[in-house]
Amino acid sequence: MLGLNGTPFQPATLQLTGIPGIQTGLTWVALIFCILYMISIIGNLSILTLVFWEPALHQPMYYFLSMLALNDLGVSLSTLPTVISTFCFNYNHVGFNACLVQMFFIHTFSFMESGILLAMSLDRFVAICYPLHYVTVLTHNHILAMGLGILTKSFTTLFPFPFLVKRLPFCKGNVLHHSYCLHPDLMKVACGDIHVNNICGLFVIIFTYGVDSVFILLSYALILKAVLVIVSREQRLKVLNTCMSHICAVLAFYVPVIAVSMIHRFWKSAPPVVHVMMSNVYLFVPPMLNPIIYSVKTKEIRKGILKFFHKSQA
Repeated sequence: MLGLNGTPFQPATLQLTGIPGIQTGLTWVALIFCILYMISIIGNLSILTLVFWEPALHQPMYYFLSMLALNDLGVSLSTLPTVISTFCFNYNHVGFNACLVQMFFIHTFSFMESGILLAMSLDRFVAICYPLHYVTVLTHNHILAMGLGILTKSFTTLFPFPFLVKRLPFCKGNVLHHSYCLHPDLMKVACGDIHVNNICGLFVIIFTYGVDSVFILLSYALILKAVLVIVSREQRLKVLNTCMSHICAVLAFYVPVIAVSMIHRFWKSAPPVVHVMMSNVYLFVPPMLNPIIYSVKTKEIRKGILKFFHKSQA
């Protein structure tokens, strides 16, 4: 946007866009997003409550699951204000500084999710490859230190980004392509030298998604090597079944991330609706699916849910 003297400046507000080709304010669109938020928030709150109150779930695996549920709540609540205002109330403006705050929290929680999934893969690696040392390696203090380390890493790597955006002038309008604020989207409407933003963004992606995914793959390679040594086929399947929930959670998170990255880099001519829908999948699907995955695939979680309902009916 240009000021009165013709120089670029930062807009007071930014205009958000819903889904290209779909008019905001439609009841069915708003209903879909409300259902997604309800499933995500209720599901993750249920996991947190269940792990807190059920003594049988006071184990390292479920402490990491609580971290994942808490982080997924953060992802959902970060996008909720602007998404609901855009689709439910047809109000699609957000203050510039508020947009930067939302951008910071969305990306921070997203990168934290990758770190938590890595910690959960370490949990499975120790449980399967070194079962006798499981309790001594993954103590409460070590789990707390890992959680704080993930938080610190994500916070410190993302902290400069609002300031890197704040320094830029905006001369390409104030219309964003999503119903929430993302760093790449803000770069599309900024002018001036954005090389620093791009370099920092690439570094953070490699330092988080890249490194985390490599170590997750490595941990499962070692797990598979240990499982193949087991003679009994039934025992091998039983051991692998303890990893299925985590594998599904990893796929639910990384497949959309990879898809968004591939479309952004190799299919730049894709219709805008493709970019928007994939970004929505990346932000909305994992927080919604993770509680469902662990409720269906984890026997202890199912038992805890049934026990809770029996107590409620008693």
